[in-house]
Amino acid sequence: MADTSDDDFLLREIDEDLQQEKYSELWKVYGNYIIAVILVIVLGVGGYQGWRSYDLSARHEQSVRFAAAMNAIAEKPEDARKTFAKIAEDVSGGYGLMAQFQNAGLLAKSGDKSAAAAVYAKISADTSIDPIYRDMAIILGALNDLDQADPTALSAQLAPLRATENPWRHSATELTALLAI
Repeated sequence: MADTSDDDFLLREIDEDLQQEKYSELWKVYGNYIIAVILVIVLGVGGYQGWRSYDLSARHEQSVRFAAAMNAIAEKPEDARKTFAKIAEDVSGGYGLMAQFQNAGLLAKSGDKSAAAAVYAKISADTSIDPIYRDMAIILGALNDLDQADPTALSAQLAPLRATENPWRHSATELTALLAI
């Protein structure tokens, strides 16, 4: 009986050695690929997390600049307007668009309606901006250009906004009627 347990033990040892050799051979063949895949995954996750951190800090910095300009409107409107113009120049996306609208609004408030209309025209011409904001810029630009621009040209500019599916149709229709007076 002792012989069979020794035989079983010996067979298990041989089996384990064969498996270890098989795994060792697999590692020699595929080990570099496995390491490369793991390295790509680790670098990918690290790169993604680094990008997220960078993006978050950039958006935070943009929001701080925008908030500072908003706070400066009451006391130093011209400084705030210049800050908004700089933000609009430096930043793309939401804060850049809001800064353009604020810049144009402050220009209009200071009496420079033609410059405000020019900023609104620039916004409305930018195809990367959502159409609802471009249309709003057309409305605001027309409001600022009522006294200076050609009424026929303004009416033509407002015509597409008077379509029934456009959310700005009522404002566009009202402005068109005002131009006809």
